Amino acid sequence: MSDNRIRNVVVVGGGSAGWMAAATLATYLGKGASIRLVESEEIGIVGVGEASVPHMKTFNSEMLGIKEVDFVTHTQGTFKLGIEFRNWGRIGDSYIHGFGKIGQGIGPLPFHQFWLKLFLAGRAADIGAYSLQTVAAPQGKFMVSPGNAPAGSPLSDIAYAYHFDAGLYARFLRNLSEKRGVKRTEGKIVDVIQRAEDGFIEAVLMEGGERIEGELFIDCSGFRGLLIEQALKTGYVDWSQWLPCDRAMAVPCENVGPPTPYTRSTALKAGWQWRIPLQHRTGNGYVYSSQHISDDEAAAALLTNLDGKALADPRALRFTTGMRRKFWNRNVIALGLASGFLEPLESTSIYLVQSGLGRLLSLFPGRDFDPLLAERFNRESTFEYERTRDFLILHYNATERDDTPFWDYCRTMPIPDTLREAIDLFRSDGRYFRNGEDFFALPSWVQVMLGQRIVPRGYHPIVDEMPEDDLVAHVEHMRQVIANCVTAMPLHQDFIDQYCKAPKT
Repeated sequence: MSDNRIRNVVVVGGGSAGWMAAATLATYLGKGASIRLVESEEIGIVGVGEASVPHMKTFNSEMLGIKEVDFVTHTQGTFKLGIEFRNWGRIGDSYIHGFGKIGQGIGPLPFHQFWLKLFLAGRAADIGAYSLQTVAAPQGKFMVSPGNAPAGSPLSDIAYAYHFDAGLYARFLRNLSEKRGVKRTEGKIVDVIQRAEDGFIEAVLMEGGERIEGELFIDCSGFRGLLIEQALKTGYVDWSQWLPCDRAMAVPCENVGPPTPYTRSTALKAGWQWRIPLQHRTGNGYVYSSQHISDDEAAAALLTNLDGKALADPRALRFTTGMRRKFWNRNVIALGLASGFLEPLESTSIYLVQSGLGRLLSLFPGRDFDPLLAERFNRESTFEYERTRDFLILHYNATERDDTPFWDYCRTMPIPDTLREAIDLFRSDGRYFRNGEDFFALPSWVQVMLGQRIVPRGYHPIVDEMPEDDLVAHVEHMRQVIANCVTAMPLHQDFIDQYCKAPKT
């Protein structure tokens, strides 16, 4: 029986996406495979994705065997319990989309249904009082779950993510990858050579004349999509009618005070501004619509709203929100910006790369490239992008703001039927049904819908079967348990200083 294994993989492009791909493939393809990464220092990387979701912890530790303390110290990292959203529903509003559970459900019903009955009667606090993350974050508290926490305690399963320097993460992964056998080639690709009979990529030609052949190519070349688009003409699905921001200005600034254990997203007149605290600096950016504000105005607004002194001039980025019509085309698989772009509102960019890599390992082809594998990969990737898209659109559309043309457009724009159904169902009686392998689970949708002023008119009818006194006691007990747990947590800065302080740069 002939050997059908792919033994020669070429990763085109570096940055976080390229080196995540190289590290993953080097870890799982074994010593018999050649993994080669081609990148040019002259081209540079986008490198603004400095916040993540909890899946990153699993990817680093379980997929790549990276120790958390090594990752945090090498990337000037901090910890993230969620995202604070300011001025999104109305100017002056603030809520936190926290990771992890909300309260404790009973039987088939989630906690927020019991809370909802009391809240609608004016007898319960805001939903944020019933989640460890949303109480701890504004108090600047953080810890990982201790091994001796009682089962069922909110401290026994603390969900969290990271803030980190994307450039340092790429460097960290490069070092790990090269130790695991990845060969790096520096230089520019000037031509892509395809097989005449089926259009498969046969090789890339370097500026210096070297021809680099491969059986499988991973396109991490950024927005330009050197292989997936420029060579294979795959096509792009444009979602700017729903996500109209098409520009970003990014700038780091000096830290002022200890880093907060959460990302901040502040809605401005034509988009929103991120704030991501690291150990050595704070990352900032203004994501905006060029139809509603000029680049110069956006840069000025960004610089006006920094915590500390800017450490560089604002850097401009241009993008079109959407996805490739195929993520896997012939023998090319696109990851990162080459596969599409969903703006960093919920820190999903790094996750989508890592999810794509997990999917690739699950559906990894032989040299015959069974088309059923590609079809499955594309179907699952499309679903994931579309559901993430809907969650992002929710933030823009579920607003009462009409103070600028940008927000008036977002408030009144038609939205996908899938999102409209989810909003209408929740507005009726607080129900949300997770759709298949949708990454954002019920707590995320509940927190954002409530935070954006979508308040249900009623609640699940089974809640009325619980005696009133028991209901009040259950909801109040949950609030008190959360408060007590947060009181016991150390400050975020103290935790970093004790366990994972990065060296000064």
